[in-house]
Amino acid sequence: MGTLKISTFGILALATILGLTGCGSSSTEGEKSSTGEVAKGGDTGKKQLTIGFAQVGAESGWRSAETASVQDEAKKRGINLIFSDGQGKQENQIKAIHTFIVQHVDGIILAPVVVTGFEPVLKEAKDAGIPVVLSDRAVQVKDDSLYATLVGSDFIEEGRRCGEFLAKKLNGKGNIAEIEGNNGSAPQLERKKGFEEVIAKYPGIKITNDAEGKFELAKGKEVMEAFLRANGKNINAVFAHNDDMALGAIQAIEEAGMKPGKDILVASIDGEKTMVQAVADGKASLCVECKALLGPGLFDAIESAIAKKPLPKKTVMQDDQFDDTNAAKLVSTRKY
Repeated sequence: MGTLKISTFGILALATILGLTGCGSSSTEGEKSSTGEVAKGGDTGKKQLTIGFAQVGAESGWRSAETASVQDEAKKRGINLIFSDGQGKQENQIKAIHTFIVQHVDGIILAPVVVTGFEPVLKEAKDAGIPVVLSDRAVQVKDDSLYATLVGSDFIEEGRRCGEFLAKKLNGKGNIAEIEGNNGSAPQLERKKGFEEVIAKYPGIKITNDAEGKFELAKGKEVMEAFLRANGKNINAVFAHNDDMALGAIQAIEEAGMKPGKDILVASIDGEKTMVQAVADGKASLCVECKALLGPGLFDAIESAIAKKPLPKKTVMQDDQFDDTNAAKLVSTRKY
């Protein structure tokens, strides 16, 4: 990396470093660190490791649970975690990674807000000898050596499971509304792919409504309200790409004088306790889990990458699902 780039990134890092605080703290802007100590990348001796974590944001209960899991695991391992809340913006995440590189962190954890556009900054991290582990979301790059591994769930399979469930519940006939996550994000693209791949096998089922809900409860409710105004009497089921949007959809259905889970079936993905409770209460039909407590797996991976140990390109979590056969029994076991 040239002298001019280092100078530019150094200026960006200075303001960030001035605001460093505790590892377990949350942040709405910039980065936070437990000690503010700067460690040189690649040194895996007994000194404290410094890891940068570029998070998407705090758009859902699932995302907040993932952040807490990473922060808690860092504390347990005595790792100096520099946390950056990207506030849902890719430019914030790229800026954070530049700062991590200037700080000579030992490794970087990235939960990419979208799949494209990260290749240049990932190359800079690789050139600096800093391994990157992806958390829960994939990136599209020509050179997959730019990241060490991805720790997360199979989003395509999650979508397939929702598709098969709703298709059987509808006996192969009906209209489904789909509320998608952030356009261009891995879960939006892959859950949609898996779901629609299954629905295509059922000629009697149509996806009549489709819009972006940004993984947010309020936006999910807003989208569902629009669906109901446009096509309410003809919607038999709704598939939401995450629980928060599904919970918003349930609110919209109830406020329209209909019964969620009966008049309109509801299926979603994540496994948040509030959604599993909705299934137990009969307001939703299915919730497919997407494990959020990734901290231990992510730090196992980043420590292996720093030590230059071989890693698979993806470590897939084994996810459960909740329906009327098990939700009531399992809701109390949910940790988020």
